[in-house]
Formats: sequence, C-alpha cells, structure tokens
Amino acid sequence: MGFHIGIKDIIDIILVAILLYQLFRLLRRSGALNVFFGIMSFIIVWFLVSYVFKMDLLGGILNRVVSVGAFALIVLFQDEIKRFFSRLGSRRELLVASIFRRFFNNGDTESEKTDYNIVQVVLACRSLSKRMMGALIVIGRTNNLEMHVNTGEKLDAAINSRLIESIFFKNSPLHDGAMIISNNRILAAGCIIPVSKNQEIPRRLGLRHRSALGITEHSDAIAIIVSEETGRISYAVNGKLTINVKAEELEAFLSQSINN
Repeated sequence: MGFHIGIKDIIDIILVAILLYQLFRLLRRSGALNVFFGIMSFIIVWFLVSYVFKMDLLGGILNRVVSVGAFALIVLFQDEIKRFFSRLGSRRELLVASIFRRFFNNGDTESEKTDYNIVQVVLACRSLSKRMMGALIVIGRTNNLEMHVNTGEKLDAAINSRLIESIFFKNSPLHDGAMIISNNRILAAGCIIPVSKNQEIPRRLGLRHRSALGITEHSDAIAIIVSEETGRISYAVNGKLTINVKAEELEAFLSQSINN
C-alpha cells in the first residue's frame, strides 16, 4: 500500500509545527529551553522504541511514562500555561472591547478624558526623566489587576502629573513600588508585581524593567518605566520591551493602544 499525503495531513503537520514553535518561544522566555529539548528527545526515543523497533518491555515502560506525562507537564509549567491562556484571552477581550467601542460609543467625553489622562502621565514621565527619578507605572486595559492592587496602598485618585511625581519622589515611601492605573483612575501605588523570568533580558536593565515585562507577560496591561540611573523612558506591552523613547513617542503609543 502506497504512502499518500492529503491536504488534511499537510494542515495537520503545519498546525503541529506552529504549536511546537509557540511552545519553544514560551519556554525560551521562561529559561526552560533545556526542558523543551529534553521533552522532544524523550518523544523521539519513545517513538523509535515503541513503533520502529517495537521493543515490548521498554516500550511498555515508556508508554506508562507518557500516559502520566501530561499531568507532570501541567505541574511543571503551570505558570507558563497560565500565562499563555491569559494572553490568549486578553487578545480576544481587546478585540471584543474595540468592536463595542466603535459601534456603541455614545460620545467623545470618555475619549477626551482618556486623552487628558494620557497627557498627564506623559508629562509626569518627562519630568521624572529630567530629574533622574525612577518610576514604574502600570496601565490596565481589559484584564483585572485587583490582585496586584491589593499589594500596595489604595488611592483611587484622579490622574494628575503632580501627584504621580510626588509619589515617585525619592524620599516617598511608595517610590519603589509600582503605580497601577485603570479606568482613568490611580488605583494604588507601591504595588508588588511579578518579575519576568525571561533569560534574554539584558543584565544592564534593573528590577523595574523586569517587573514591567513580568506584568505584561501575565496580562494585557501596559507598563511604563523611567530609569533612575539614566532617566530614559521605556515601555513594555505583551512581554516586549521598547527602550529609550521620547515623550512624544510614548504619548503616541499610549493614545493608539488605549483608545483603539
């Protein structure tokens, strides 16, 4: 009997390749790339033993390992799995929210308020940058950040550049934590957020940059960083960091990301 490959088989192979590539990227960011290669090596050995050489005894042992392997992987990579589904869900929520805003928005008041608040954040970042004061500002979009808000001091205040500057003043007790903004309000300051485990982050970047990447890996939030050492402004979104941007570039990015 000949060996035939149909369109369905080609699609199946492409989907598996995409799945493996995404798994490779996910584990590379988390520093578990060696585990990925170990798993792939085990799968190849299991396939050769069970289906090519047909070794019954060793194949039976490996089959038992494979049968419980899925549960073991869930335990080992629960953080990565949670991050994957969180980002998958947030992209869907962003699409739905964008559609609703376009068709059911009853005025420009909310948009104008958001633009005003963006300007206030950008003005604060520009001032902090000139004065070499470090800052970490997290702007929530669709994902709930209540868990992180509860780790800091709750404020529920209007967004104001002077208030932001005073919170990140070097002698302020809330200086070292993150400020969380959501629904056009400053919800809390001095918050503790997760630090990224990405091994590709340059060592010259400090804890603020790693925390910014961490929160954007677990949610659809935007994180803005002002470096205390260099005064440079950076931002992170979807686990990607953009370093050393001008205040005008930050304002354009925020306007596009939050209003759309």
